[in-house]
Amino acid sequence: MTTGTHYKTVWLSDIHLGYKDCKAEYLLDFLQHNSFDTLYLVGDIVDMWAMSKRFMWPESHNQLLHTLLQLSHQGTKVIYLPGNHDAPAQKYDGMHFGEVEIHREYIHTTADGKKLLLLHGDQFDPEVCFGPIQAWLGDKAYDFLLFLNRWYNKARAACGFPYWSLAGYIKGKIKGANVAIERYKNACRNRAKELGVDGVVCGHIHHPEIDTKASVDYCNTGDWIENCSALIESENGQLSLLYWAKVSAQIEPVTPITLTKADTDKKAA
Repeated sequence: MTTGTHYKTVWLSDIHLGYKDCKAEYLLDFLQHNSFDTLYLVGDIVDMWAMSKRFMWPESHNQLLHTLLQLSHQGTKVIYLPGNHDAPAQKYDGMHFGEVEIHREYIHTTADGKKLLLLHGDQFDPEVCFGPIQAWLGDKAYDFLLFLNRWYNKARAACGFPYWSLAGYIKGKIKGANVAIERYKNACRNRAKELGVDGVVCGHIHHPEIDTKASVDYCNTGDWIENCSALIESENGQLSLLYWAKVSAQIEPVTPITLTKADTDKKAA
């Protein structure tokens, strides 16, 4: 790893390895430019739903998975909180996979003493969804948004412009989406209140946000499908969102990681 900035803690969620819209190259670039003491993988890291319909595993996804696993052997504490797209891992709650801890929920204490509940957020789907028909329509609409986003950014790249989330912009203009987001935020906060903590960190809805207006802080890490975002904690405990597609457009590129078959066999052993 090439160290640019060091963070106390980083939260990543909704990477969706194995899905065609995963921005693996951006996340690899983020990991190569930065270091951190603790990494939380807040669910939907590998998209088992997508791969059950159509198997897709390009080399960039393979490199990214190996890089994430390597971090736990390089002094970074890695904690994995499975979501709904990687639900089979939920049954290993409280166990270890090598050096990686697996939890369904977890409490993190920041450098300034705040206690934060960490979870993916799919736990609240019954409270947030409007019904099976609306959920189906929502999925189809989201797939169409990602289709538009994909081709829009191909055109931008061809013209020399950096990545920009058209899907996120459109979602922000849809009233129904904003209503669902508010319901989700309330559900997350209510769970944090039950546990008597100061805030909640989640993913799931692909909408990065930090909202400290209520009595319980709400932080959503975002995703690596649309937003290429991470939640970060500085050494003094301050939380902020980092949008890597914007940052990476302003820094020198790092030589990509190249894994040979010998490297892969050695790690497997």
